[in-house]
Amino acid sequence: MDIQIQAISKREEEVLHNLMQFYIYEFTKYMDSIRINDSGLFGRFNLDVYWTDDNHHAYFVRVDSLLAGFVLVQSQTEKEPNSIEEFFIMRGYEGKGIGSFVAEQIFAMFPGRWQVRQSEKNERARTFWRSIISKCTKGNFEERLDERNCSIQEFII
Repeated sequence: MDIQIQAISKREEEVLHNLMQFYIYEFTKYMDSIRINDSGLFGRFNLDVYWTDDNHHAYFVRVDSLLAGFVLVQSQTEKEPNSIEEFFIMRGYEGKGIGSFVAEQIFAMFPGRWQVRQSEKNERARTFWRSIISKCTKGNFEERLDERNCSIQEFII
């Protein structure tokens, strides 16, 4: 199995929007407010910052050259740590170590301070991130809840 993390160019933005429909659908089980529009689609994310700001990075995840997911990262600035903005591996690729491999590679690509956040209701994501962050930091991370009860892990790679 060949796993690739491929930078997304502006001309591939529509492919990312298409893939994000599956991602948003997954969140409907955690957020009642997500609805499809009259065209049968979920609202589009504003992705402009990924093509205009050097601290925002968009990547496709490919497995054996096939689209399998995406990662959106905000890299560290003077005031803000690196952060995973969005992370998605399609269901057919779950449980094969792909998400763990991709997360480790992304952490390695952006050394420094990190912050990873998960929705209060998404226990699967919380478990995944706690596990991979613990592995990458040898358990040296802090976790807290924000004002919305979202889990936030903070660490240095």
